[in-house]
Order: sequence, then structure tokens, then C-alpha cells
Amino acid sequence: MAKERVPALEGWFTMDEQAPALLGSRCTLCGTYSFPGETHFCANPRCVGTEFESVELSRRGRVWSYTDARYQPPPPYVPAEPYVPFAIAAVELAAEKMVVMGQVVPGVSVEELSVGVEVELVLDTLYEDDDHEYLVWKWRPVVAHKATGGR
Repeated sequence: MAKERVPALEGWFTMDEQAPALLGSRCTLCGTYSFPGETHFCANPRCVGTEFESVELSRRGRVWSYTDARYQPPPPYVPAEPYVPFAIAAVELAAEKMVVMGQVVPGVSVEELSVGVEVELVLDTLYEDDDHEYLVWKWRPVVAHKATGGR
């Protein structure tokens, strides 16, 4: 029997397996985007806005900075035994003019990343229990496809 796939952080991203998106907010006064979404005060220090619309953020961006997690992160991260380091990327979403942190998909190391590399948002398992797979967003490098067949 397949395990139910559920978000590890409720309300932070959509569960669309084919085109997941982070859920943020946009200030209705100044247009500033936030992730996670704001509910009380605008993240722009020059704005006094207190009303926000929920928005799906861009699914693609470019690596702004990156590192590897050589230490075991705090909850909600649940490590496998033994702990295996992984890459983390700060990704600039061009449309929103903001940077969002997240893990990079397994199998992509810091040696394979560089500033400016285009990445896309995907869902991946953070941890499992007997009944559920708990999902989070991760960044996956976009692979340039060779033109074929006159395309």
C-alpha cells in the first residue's frame, strides 16, 4: 500500500507534483513579495501596508549563493542514519526580486553548483513514517536540452 504524501510544512507550497509552487504573499499597498506569506506587516521597511494577497511564487530562479549542510539541521528535518550532508541554495526569483533558501535535490553537490545556474522547484521527501511521506520543496538545476529535429 502506498504511503500518503503530505506537506512537512502546511501552507508553504502547493502539492502539485508536476508544477509545485511556493506560496507567498504580495503587499497590496507597495507590491512587495514575501515568503513565507505575511499576515500582519509588510516586509518592506518603507511600507505601512497590512493587507496582503496570497500568491504562487515563480517556480524558477537562479542560484544566488550556495553551501553544503555539514551539520544536522533542526526540526522539521528528520535525518536518515547515518547523516549525509546535502547542498543548500539561496535562489533569486527574478519576477519577485527576492531570494528563497532551500535544499538542492539529492545527487547534486556543491561542486556541481555555481552562482547564476538556473534551478526549478520540485517536491521531494524530507522524511517518512509508517503511513506518510512528508514532502518539502527543493531546487533542481535546469538541464539545457540540445536542439534536435530542427527545433
